[in-house]
Amino acid sequence: MLFTLPAMIPFVVFWLAPLLYVFYLSFTEWDFMSPEKTFVGLTNYLDLFSNPAFYKALKVTLLFCAGSVLPVILIGLGLALLMNGKLKGSTLYQVLLFSPWVTPTVAVSIVWSWIYEPEIGLANTVLDLFGLEKIGWLQDPKWALLGVLLVTIWKSVGWAMIFYLVALRNVPNDLLEAAELDGANAVQKFSRITLPLISPTTLFLFIVQIIGALQAYDQINVLTQGGPSGSTRTLLYMYYQSAFEAFQIGEASSVAMILVFICMLLSVISLEVSKRTTHYQ
Repeated sequence: MLFTLPAMIPFVVFWLAPLLYVFYLSFTEWDFMSPEKTFVGLTNYLDLFSNPAFYKALKVTLLFCAGSVLPVILIGLGLALLMNGKLKGSTLYQVLLFSPWVTPTVAVSIVWSWIYEPEIGLANTVLDLFGLEKIGWLQDPKWALLGVLLVTIWKSVGWAMIFYLVALRNVPNDLLEAAELDGANAVQKFSRITLPLISPTTLFLFIVQIIGALQAYDQINVLTQGGPSGSTRTLLYMYYQSAFEAFQIGEASSVAMILVFICMLLSVISLEVSKRTTHYQ
């Protein structure tokens, strides 16, 4: 216990204690300024579950998670396989692909807002060159979420690629050579040897990307501010609006607790799927 204190003290002070305080606030009514907090029990949760805006934000959140996590992992793995081969200039490509990750999200989002400009933006200019109709990337509710997703995926694939590159280079060549001697082709070697051995990296990326998707805020705030018509309003953005625009701290805290629950649930599901898959293999 003595040796764990250096890690446990900041954990309790900066994570557990604030989480418990937010949990308490979710049962109160408070405007963030008055000295008194009114205890209202489950009212905030009941109001939230009867609010259609909450379910729309929940749907957008789940769509954002699915639409960002899976492509990032698949594209990151594909790029890592490409870079792991004998590709000339792969180091330069790795630097270029990783650079969006280390660039501030706000700066990236501002640049993409110029790219998405309806009349003279690069995205619609390219569509126009191919004779396609211009799109209101951030103005049309049908396309706004896709526009934000493209920015998120573009920023994150290089980061996933780096992790997969390390995992691929740690796969023992003896196993691959033995499989080749037994007559395994490239697909069989990848599916039966490489993929199971890099599964811990996949699990790590999956959980971290889910947490990142649930916490996505900067790109949504810069590009769409949750609009148009709530088409990009996630639960986290709903929390921000409730807390710092409407000053309804109790309602915002209940949204935060639901986010924590969703994050824990998805993480547990990921761990269980990983255990069963590993056991099966």
